[in-house]
Amino acid sequence: MTSRILYVDDEADIREIAEMALSLDPAFEIRTCGSGHEGVDAARAWQPNLILLDVMMPELDGPGVLRILRDDDRTYAIPVVFITARTQAQEVAHLRDLGARGVIAKPFDPMTLAQQVRDLLDE
Repeated sequence: MTSRILYVDDEADIREIAEMALSLDPAFEIRTCGSGHEGVDAARAWQPNLILLDVMMPELDGPGVLRILRDDDRTYAIPVVFITARTQAQEVAHLRDLGARGVIAKPFDPMTLAQQVRDLLDE
């Protein structure tokens, strides 16, 4: 079974690395977006199995995207995993309190990203 993974990050080089790392896993179908607004639209239209979401983005940040997704019947149940350089315990706890399934530290390891995503999909 193929899992749809949506990766939302305003940094093009990081999106490209994530897309390459995840596309090595044949069980994943990957789409990427460069802004929070694009991510919301893609989530509504594509209905991914999991969203990887950068916390710090201009205009609409990750927590703002999550709020919009949770307020929409079409995207309410899609699990969201935040990607962030801020991985202190209180930051991670705060993101989990917002409703995130998990948090992946940035910069992530491209060699282990697919396995991390697999583990989060199985939760």
